[in-house]
Amino acid sequence: MVVSQINIYPVKGLAAVSVTESMAYSTGFDFDRRWMLLDEQNRFLTQRQLPLMALLTPELTNGLIHIRNGNDGITFERNETFGKPIQTFVWDDPATTLEVNPVVSQWFSDALHLPVKLVRLADEIARTHPSSAINQSIPVSLADAYPYLVLGLKSVAFLNQKLTTAIPADRFRANILIETSAAHEEDTWKTYSLGQAVFQSVKPCGRCTVITIDQKTGEQNNEPLKVLNTYRKKDQNVIFGMHTICLEQGLVKIGDTLSLQPPL
Repeated sequence: MVVSQINIYPVKGLAAVSVTESMAYSTGFDFDRRWMLLDEQNRFLTQRQLPLMALLTPELTNGLIHIRNGNDGITFERNETFGKPIQTFVWDDPATTLEVNPVVSQWFSDALHLPVKLVRLADEIARTHPSSAINQSIPVSLADAYPYLVLGLKSVAFLNQKLTTAIPADRFRANILIETSAAHEEDTWKTYSLGQAVFQSVKPCGRCTVITIDQKTGEQNNEPLKVLNTYRKKDQNVIFGMHTICLEQGLVKIGDTLSLQPPL
């Protein structure tokens, strides 16, 4: 079992940046979901509302974030902020954010044909998530609930055997893809190391309509969700992949071997 792919999503809901290595922190990989888009009521936006967000492609270079929309693009600095703090929520979790700058927000508004603001998480403790699964509050970025989503590639292959048209693993927007030997093997992992970091599985990921969105075109097809409903439904949720936390920070690289550890 080795790391096949590492994905970072700098702006929540936008396309991934695939990297060969990254530092894993308690709040997530470096750069991962530290930014998100807000509507005029300061509510966060994702592909659930705007599937075309999938077509906005980030790049990371020397502390700069560049977002591309076709032949158009915008660049801003990692620590760039403007104005007063904006209090918002990620689902039920309060989060303190800051707008990057009005020019960047206008670029996103033009790209998505909707008035939006691009905001940055104010700091690494600006949002916590109370997890009933482990009975504690954890620091997390602007991800839906947990810092990491881990998925085994055999799970995707098993689903594709049941689909009319196979889909790539990017539909599931995982941070870490693992070469596995059996479908849903990741469901059984508890505590394990990858490279220098130690992780703990928390709970299965309940899936939504985002997995029906082609991440290259923004088009939707409900077949993956319908098929998963036939064999991966539990407590009214379709589950696929594992929500995960980082217990010990460290560098994770493609090719790192997953080593199971005794539960803490």
